[in-house]
Amino acid sequence: MSSPHLVFCPGLACDERLWAAQMPIVPTRLQARVTDAHTRHARVENMADALLQEHAGPLVLCGASMGGMLAMEVARRAPERVVGLALLGTNARPETPDMFVLRTSAIDLFERGEARLVIEANAHLAFHPAQAADADLLRRYVDMVLDAGADQLIAQNRAVMQRPDARVHLPALKCPVLVMCGDGDALTPPDCSQEIASLVPQAELVTVPECGHMLTMEKPAFVNDVLRVWLQRFALES
Repeated sequence: MSSPHLVFCPGLACDERLWAAQMPIVPTRLQARVTDAHTRHARVENMADALLQEHAGPLVLCGASMGGMLAMEVARRAPERVVGLALLGTNARPETPDMFVLRTSAIDLFERGEARLVIEANAHLAFHPAQAADADLLRRYVDMVLDAGADQLIAQNRAVMQRPDARVHLPALKCPVLVMCGDGDALTPPDCSQEIASLVPQAELVTVPECGHMLTMEKPAFVNDVLRVWLQRFALES
């Protein structure tokens, strides 16, 4: 089998900056790339098709939040091509009615040109209280999200609102699956990751202490230590 490629899948309104601290620890043979399929398609299913078309051969997918939803959909559509799956702070469930209402309200504000107000007012919710006080960290996150622009915030929220229920196919996964979550994640609570791990027979669940939703930015050293070991197997097997 040819060497697999590692594809990082960013979260909603995020880009390669989300994975800046992880790129240096990826084994060279995995030829890490960051997909932007989530910026070009209206549904998670279409994003998955695009990723598969744009990245040939066997794949190791590492997705955070919305990126994890994308990674799970890729694995559903092409299980024979996905040789490893790392899911960080994500959710296999479909959208709940309450979250549908909240996202609809946010979209209304984005359409009225109030994206900065909304994002800056709520940015702290993405972080554990221990990191929420770090003004530089919050600014880097806010800048990344606002750089996506209102159109992307609207389109990506709508895609998440229409996401499929990934729980149906998770028990059929045969590849190694790493599930990571922050113990203080208020946006995607730990029980979401615990549910994913319970559905995948060979899953490894890692809880990141004193961490919120933005694992790769909040606790890069901890995340890197776990990812480095987990990714090494694919570099050795290829």
